[in-house]
Amino acid sequence: MRKVLEVLKGKSLEIPPVWLMRQAGRYLPEYRETRKHAGGFLNLCYNPELAIEVTLQPITRFGFDASILFSDILVIPDALGRKVEFKEGEGPVLEPIRIDEIDKLKLDGFIDHLKPILQTVSGLRAELPNETTLIGFCGAPWTVATYMIAGHGTPDQAPARLFAHQHPEEFQKLIDTLVKSSSSYLIAQFIAGADMVQIFDSWAGILGGDQFQRWCVKPMAAIVENVRKEIPDAPIIGFPKGAGSQYNGYREATGITGLGLDWSVPMAQAKELQMGGAVQGLLDPLRVIAGGSALDDGVDEVLENLGAGPLIFNLGHGITPQAPIAHVEQLLARVRGS
Repeated sequence: MRKVLEVLKGKSLEIPPVWLMRQAGRYLPEYRETRKHAGGFLNLCYNPELAIEVTLQPITRFGFDASILFSDILVIPDALGRKVEFKEGEGPVLEPIRIDEIDKLKLDGFIDHLKPILQTVSGLRAELPNETTLIGFCGAPWTVATYMIAGHGTPDQAPARLFAHQHPEEFQKLIDTLVKSSSSYLIAQFIAGADMVQIFDSWAGILGGDQFQRWCVKPMAAIVENVRKEIPDAPIIGFPKGAGSQYNGYREATGITGLGLDWSVPMAQAKELQMGGAVQGLLDPLRVIAGGSALDDGVDEVLENLGAGPLIFNLGHGITPQAPIAHVEQLLARVRGS
């Protein structure tokens, strides 16, 4: 039984399935060792042999209930012909897109460019334990667009917000292209062997009102509709990080199956949102760094309030490089009661 899929169908399990966003990453010594041989982060993403290796590392070490494809949300602009680099100590750097370049984005050959990643998906499904859910993913159009406009992350992604205000028609074209490309990419991941997908809208929380509806909700709904035309009943988790009160109604408006919650969501709101279906997340990643009673108390709070309903235990954002392995083991033992 793939427990994560059972929860997404609405089942409540006595011990909820658990996985962690960014579970294959820099907090693991075996990941850091593999990364040395990859010759760059994007090289690692496009190398099926190494990408399979790092995706399997946390499964081998911890036995998580789900495995998420090792890749990055910015492979989409890369596949659309934009220059994408990952600089050590600086993060992703893109060539900011100009208005006159939006119509020139290359949808032809888009999936061909991503074939190595799809090979990783197929290889993972063949190597993972049968009971382990395989999660594919992509970034939401709004979040990916913020990086394409600014060329890098900023504290409030003001360049993209300003662009959307000043050039709404051109920005809509960019979003539409990202909806089409993201839909094709997710469909291809399902065909390659993914059991479900998650769509990360990491910068959803900086938008409000009509902007949130136009740039976050509507594109997400369009992707869900497109994917399900090809993959009926496809399980999809949406994660509009920082959405606050705008989490309310998000599941219904977008059609997603499961709702990812960040650590700022009040527990009362989380319980209300769970009445509409499976929820995932909520634990503050800093509790994993702290360990001890801070970690135990955080785990217990989630389980006591949400454990009786459909719950996928996860963090409210990705695990950080500073997280001690012993604290991850502590988290798993606490969740599983072992």
